[in-house]
Amino acid sequence: MNILGLSFYYHDSAAALVQDGRLVAAAEEERFSRLKHDSGFPSLAIDFVLKMGGVTLHDVDYVVFYEKPFVKFERMLLSSMATFPRSVAVFRESMQRWVSDKLWIKSMMKKRMGIPSSKILFCDHHMSHAASSFFTSPFEESAVLTVDGAGEWSTATMGVGRGNKMEIIKEMRFPHSLGLLYSAFTAYCGFEINEGEYKLMGMHPYGKPIYTDKIYELINVGEDGSLWHDMKFFAYHYSRDTTLTEAFGKHFGKPPRDPKLGDKSLDPYYCDMAASIQVVTEEILLKMITYLHKETGMKNLCLAGGVALNSVANFKLLRNGPFDDVYIHPAPGDDGGSVGAAYWAYNHLLDQPRGPALDHAYLGSSYTDEEIEEFLTKNDIAFEKIEDDEKFFDFVAQTLADGNVAGWFRGRFEWGPRALGSRSIIADPRKAEMKEKLNAKIKFREAFRPFAPSVLEERADEFFDFPEPQRHFPGRFMLYVTPVKEDKRDVLPAITHEDGSGRLQTVYKATNPGYHRMIERFGEITGVPVVMNTSFNLKGEPIVEHPSHAFNTFSLSGMDYLFMNNYVVRADAKKKIAETKFALRHEGDSVTEMVS
Repeated sequence: MNILGLSFYYHDSAAALVQDGRLVAAAEEERFSRLKHDSGFPSLAIDFVLKMGGVTLHDVDYVVFYEKPFVKFERMLLSSMATFPRSVAVFRESMQRWVSDKLWIKSMMKKRMGIPSSKILFCDHHMSHAASSFFTSPFEESAVLTVDGAGEWSTATMGVGRGNKMEIIKEMRFPHSLGLLYSAFTAYCGFEINEGEYKLMGMHPYGKPIYTDKIYELINVGEDGSLWHDMKFFAYHYSRDTTLTEAFGKHFGKPPRDPKLGDKSLDPYYCDMAASIQVVTEEILLKMITYLHKETGMKNLCLAGGVALNSVANFKLLRNGPFDDVYIHPAPGDDGGSVGAAYWAYNHLLDQPRGPALDHAYLGSSYTDEEIEEFLTKNDIAFEKIEDDEKFFDFVAQTLADGNVAGWFRGRFEWGPRALGSRSIIADPRKAEMKEKLNAKIKFREAFRPFAPSVLEERADEFFDFPEPQRHFPGRFMLYVTPVKEDKRDVLPAITHEDGSGRLQTVYKATNPGYHRMIERFGEITGVPVVMNTSFNLKGEPIVEHPSHAFNTFSLSGMDYLFMNNYVVRADAKKKIAETKFALRHEGDSVTEMVS
């Protein structure tokens, strides 16, 4: 049985294919379209996942959309009416979009995909989130918590998964939302909503949580973690231009930080505010899971929704919460809703048996040696190939130990927002100067942003305060920020954040043998089986998908080497290509086509 799951028309459009209970492929549209956070119909991602499954649309049994458009339209309409006339601008704009496109998703899908209406299903937004985590988890039964900005009406749900069935037992409704509260402070600190939340999380260790009491004056929090917002401070429910009212700035005694100031400066006040909202978020989430544990009596917890990307909070829930184990899907946001919609239909609706747990995120496209060599040769790019894997891994490890930075392009790309050793930029974590070099000369991003360590799973607890790392799947997906052991912080200065933590990725030999062996070889050379890892992209661009994207990003940055499978491209190839066949674009331009 083939079930195609889709999410689109908000942000991070995606497609996923579940075949007989197994997730065979999943990808965000942006990887192929090269439009960051592409929200359009995911035609390229659909083509890809069907190709990976060896099927066509005619072979698909059901196509499942990740939310219910008419219910969401109801929320938009009633919210606008309740806040009229302040909502007149957002009402006019949203109605134009909804009446022209978003309301008629079923007929659009039927027409574009050439499938009958009987094959199209709709899943509730938060059920899609819940299903994405539970049905890909290793748990036979689990409590499930979903938290995000908003779905149709729900902003958080508590549920239970047993076998192949899901049940939502409690929900919190718009406009009261932990996700929207965190986004409000993202805006207050001068970052872009739906883009800058991870910057706020990265900034929080530079401040102190001295404003938590002031934040709690904006909200009421129940013992179950439910929220009630004093809406006089917020405008997101009626404004298209702003999230906050003037009362918000007056409450804190300082206006929102001007986004035009840029992201590179660290104002102590806003750092303290970032630290404060992080603590409040963690406290509310802990209340939620404590209540959920009490109500269900279960030992396991599945998390989903955009708030589950807060990897700082995730680890504290594991460490301080009442559950024995926690699972988080590698794409807990709306992109992952495509996976959840497909599994909801396959398991819950069609009563099919559970498939295997998802123990890796390598669900994207890959390229053969022949395809990579054809690209390099066609475009006169100087390269060498190290045929023997052991010699290749030894060369890469020594290159990093010598202080070089490299692009690593190998295997199927990662599902979700994290680079996990298939499309990564890698460097030596022992060299403190690497953090500044990667931020300033390669990623072109804010100096306060941290970098992730990729560590051998079997040795992670030597360097990080992370007991039994092998049994914790979220560590493989870079969804935990854990303390770096105190005696290892001087050993790993490039990946140790301001508060002594690191957003680690545990690398498992069975699921990424090449990356694992390269790190293992680096450890044999240096005594440290850890490499510095960041996503293979420049600021404002999606992570690379094709060899041409990899070379373009390599050429526009200060990287020293590019490794694609066992092919080696050195930095001196950049100048030659720039002078001949490649029109290398400046930062921020589209990279949909590069080769002249």
